[in-house]
Amino acid sequence: MKEFRNKTDLISYINNLKQNGQSVGFVPTMGALHQGHLALVKESLKNNDQTVVSIFVNPTQFDNPEDLKKYPRTYQADKSILKTLDNNIIIYHPDANNFYDGNIKSDHFNFDGLELEMEGKHRPGHFDGVATVVKKLFETVRPDRAYFGEKDFQQLLIIKKLVKKENLPIEIVAVPIQRESDGLAMSSRNKRLNPLQRLSASYIYHILTQVRYLFEYYDIVSIKKFVYEAMAAHPELKIEYFEIADEKNLKPVTRKKSGNKYRAFIVVYAGDIRLIDNVAL
Repeated sequence: MKEFRNKTDLISYINNLKQNGQSVGFVPTMGALHQGHLALVKESLKNNDQTVVSIFVNPTQFDNPEDLKKYPRTYQADKSILKTLDNNIIIYHPDANNFYDGNIKSDHFNFDGLELEMEGKHRPGHFDGVATVVKKLFETVRPDRAYFGEKDFQQLLIIKKLVKKENLPIEIVAVPIQRESDGLAMSSRNKRLNPLQRLSASYIYHILTQVRYLFEYYDIVSIKKFVYEAMAAHPELKIEYFEIADEKNLKPVTRKKSGNKYRAFIVVYAGDIRLIDNVAL
């Protein structure tokens, strides 16, 4: 297993791979790996000659400094987990100063309004941070394919838009949400839940499955009212927002139109731990 801290060394290594005609798959992560991450890695291993996994807690995409401070960092455990999949995985674990050349700040991006919806409204500057780090990672790794989970569905669309706007020759591969046995979407943040919060958090997916059923028979205003009232019965959870949005542009909708695809999005706090999920409708 090869590990790189310095981006210049990784660029040189990737250049050699490319010169030898090898395809490169890429899975960007912030570490604290779980089965959701491993599903992405497995897809890459199946479809590429070489797989790079980055482990980097990116400071520019956190709008809350306390959230950045508390984000789990488990590098040695992450490395051990990746070894169980394939001992030839390439790990990129940069230092923030080296990664950003000593200038840790975000660039500004225009994603045709995608960045202004939902997460963009509630986490100002978040997608500038995401796009900045992903663009820099793509420039370093130069993958043929990059793998992203549908749990962060808005991020997935932002990355697709980034690749299109920057004319990057990279295929973005979406991988379905991986869930715990009780339906909770797998997330690195789940490790911070106490037992009562963890038990309550399973209700998030339960609500979404009810929404998927109700969507066939009820109007959107009624469904949103149901969600907020149902969540109020769970004091361990505090809903930040729930939206039903058009799957193409993520604009919230209040009325269904035949032929359009929709998705339900929810963000919930368990204490100070922010949990997100979504389902196709």
